[in-house]
Amino acid sequence: MLHTKRFQQLLENALFVWLGLALILSIAGTQLLIPDWLQVIGRAHPLLLHFPIVLILMGIVFFWIPNIKEEVKKVGTYCLLIGSNFAGITVIAGLILAQEDYEGAELNWHQWMGIAAYILSVLIYFLSQKKGPIFKPLSFLLAGTVVLTGHFGANLTHGSDFLLAPIKTDEVPQVQLADAQVFRDMVQPILEAKCQSCHKEGKIKGELRLDHLEGIQKGGKSGPFILPGDVNESMLTQRIHLPKEEEEHMPPKNKEQLTEEEIEILTAWVLHGADFDKKVVELAPENELFVFASEKFSKTKTYSFKAADPELIQDLNNFFRKVNPIYPESPALEVSYFGISAFDPESLLDLKKVKEQVVKLNLNKMPLENVDFSFLSDFKNLEEIQLNFADISNSQIESLTKVENLQSLAISGNRVGDEAIPSLLKFKNLRSFYAWQTDFSEDGKRQLLDNLKDVSIDFGFDATGLVYELNAPKLVFDEVLFQDSTLLEIKHPIGTVDIRYTLDGSEPDSIQSPKYSEPVWISNTSKISARVFANDWKGSDTESILLFKSGVHPSEIELLKNPEKKYSANGGSTLRDQIKGKNNHTTGEWLGYQDNPADFVVKFPNDKKISRIVLSLLYNESAYIFPPSLAEIWVKKGDNWTLVEKEVPTQSEEIKLPRLEALAFDLPKESFEEIRVRLTPISRLPKWHPGAGEKGWVFIDEVLLEE
Repeated sequence: MLHTKRFQQLLENALFVWLGLALILSIAGTQLLIPDWLQVIGRAHPLLLHFPIVLILMGIVFFWIPNIKEEVKKVGTYCLLIGSNFAGITVIAGLILAQEDYEGAELNWHQWMGIAAYILSVLIYFLSQKKGPIFKPLSFLLAGTVVLTGHFGANLTHGSDFLLAPIKTDEVPQVQLADAQVFRDMVQPILEAKCQSCHKEGKIKGELRLDHLEGIQKGGKSGPFILPGDVNESMLTQRIHLPKEEEEHMPPKNKEQLTEEEIEILTAWVLHGADFDKKVVELAPENELFVFASEKFSKTKTYSFKAADPELIQDLNNFFRKVNPIYPESPALEVSYFGISAFDPESLLDLKKVKEQVVKLNLNKMPLENVDFSFLSDFKNLEEIQLNFADISNSQIESLTKVENLQSLAISGNRVGDEAIPSLLKFKNLRSFYAWQTDFSEDGKRQLLDNLKDVSIDFGFDATGLVYELNAPKLVFDEVLFQDSTLLEIKHPIGTVDIRYTLDGSEPDSIQSPKYSEPVWISNTSKISARVFANDWKGSDTESILLFKSGVHPSEIELLKNPEKKYSANGGSTLRDQIKGKNNHTTGEWLGYQDNPADFVVKFPNDKKISRIVLSLLYNESAYIFPPSLAEIWVKKGDNWTLVEKEVPTQSEEIKLPRLEALAFDLPKESFEEIRVRLTPISRLPKWHPGAGEKGWVFIDEVLLEE
């Protein structure tokens, strides 16, 4: 009995020791130098905190039980005493741990609620002997304080609203592709879900905050979080590409890991310049970020009106006019005219047959002098009209004001000036106005800017003495994979530029390369590259696209080596299904090989003479997808196989955006029955790659045969 009493007194005295230490650490903790061995105690905080929670609540329950026996009451007393001591030790450990990259409101609430819980537990312990009227309210307050302390601790560790997140019913707003931003709608959600639990207010590991833009741009104690365009030096891409076993791999291996798609999105964002404001629609269609976004977000604006008769649309298409849906299966139509010599203004009246469906009208460079546009008043859904360099005058602008839904108007390169201002002010729904090289005076421009505040107005600029780089042209086509031929258009918003192109993937120049003047028919698998040039401007970047001719359809493809299970798609039929894969290897449209070569036999109809084989591949260095280290082609004559091609493809030298590529091989003129293909993945990624030394991948989605 004596030993028990002394032990109880020792524990009671210890309560005041823990209280004193807790007050010292809470008030002067930031000014104290914590030795390493004490940091070990601090990191035991998550382990210790479970004991006081259970013991204190158990002790309270014992005191709430009516008519309790004295022996049982003593159990409750000791539970409360021991639990209070554990609470004191836990508070001290937590205050020590708080010195390591923790700060903010969540920490303050957790810290002071913990101290309050400890003080209340001590107070209730000493009041339990008398158990006056204040005892029960205090015990309820203690129970609530313990629960709230745990709640704030969970928020600090796992993120805000950790407790109630599973039952929240708030729906995520549907983002339209036209409104989506790369960072806000694609990158930030990944950081919030997988990174912010350790890098936010209250818990700032490595002095890095990811819950606001300033913290992302500032970086942490290890250096810049992102270096726009440099995936090798940016801490973000370095850490996420490290093997999971590495200590610096992020997220830590005990946390939920990034998916392959999330890794590709973050890598592509950094590679593309880590822009915080860029909209998805400003990206090139083949950009991986655009591909991911087009699958994630709602497509371009949807329309409720009925589609026009396909035969009618076909009749409207001719050698000087093209009428197409703005995107596949959309009822909305885009109309473009080309060929000045063939243009007849009366042909515009043909469009009244599809007046409900036309939303875009492109009449750039057409001779439109004195043309009356009043017929367009019946085009209730017409949103965009382009009249650049079309010889229109001030008076013609008035007839356009009857197009009630017009949102975008481009009149660059016309003799339109201040006289058209009253007409321009009548547009109710206008949102974009382009007027480069027009006759507006400075006062007239100012008047339009002052009165059309909701309109984005672009008057161009005076480039005297300055050299600017032109934007890349836009390549417009129907399908990446075509049957016989496909029509290619090359567009640029500045009508006076000189567009040059090549069909063999070589870099276009301003002298030797063919000059684009009208749409080009593509009849073979081709890599089209285009640039634009203009006097006093720097030539644009090259815009490229690979268009595939389907050719002879293989009758069967037999896989000699199976692809990796998660990238097996539909087996051999994937390579002959005439479905072109996107710039995303996770869509289920690609066969992926890493441990084995892509090895398969191609069979084709006996009555076909094959002269060339084209292999459609995906390259994406950020996802370890490289050109094959070796490509081999055999042909079978009778029972014998003959090696006819053995090529070492040019290897990647830097990380680029995901892209479609093709390897093409000419085949012998002699007859043969089957073709065998073997593509060997690169065995070790190069030293410059974040995953240096790891195995590379080969991804293939189509085998195309040409006669």
